[in-house]
Amino acid sequence: QVQLVESGGGLVQPGGSLRLSCAASGSIFSINVMAWYRQAPGKERELVARITSGGSTNYADSVKGRFTISRDNAKNTVYLQMNSLKPEDTAVYYCGILAGIYDYWGQGTQVTVSS
Repeated sequence: QVQLVESGGGLVQPGGSLRLSCAASGSIFSINVMAWYRQAPGKERELVARITSGGSTNYADSVKGRFTISRDNAKNTVYLQMNSLKPEDTAVYYCGILAGIYDYWGQGTQVTVSS
């Protein structure tokens, strides 16, 4: 059984910052890719950022220069530092991992950017 527990969401004013965390636990041999996705109301889920076991990263164009993804392999934890937040960043953020041929998802954490 694999569990992903996310934390760090909340309400923040435009221009503010938040840091999301996602800790994976359970029967995981190795995690290849860790990623953050988001889904806004009425929209499809989209990739925000991903990071490989070797540290290579990819970002959605909309967050480049504002968000930073990182991971602690020893703790099976991935982070998303979000700066200069905009109202359009409002969404439920999901953590996802690819371990071998299996993918696992967190329950999601709400991020609301509003004044």
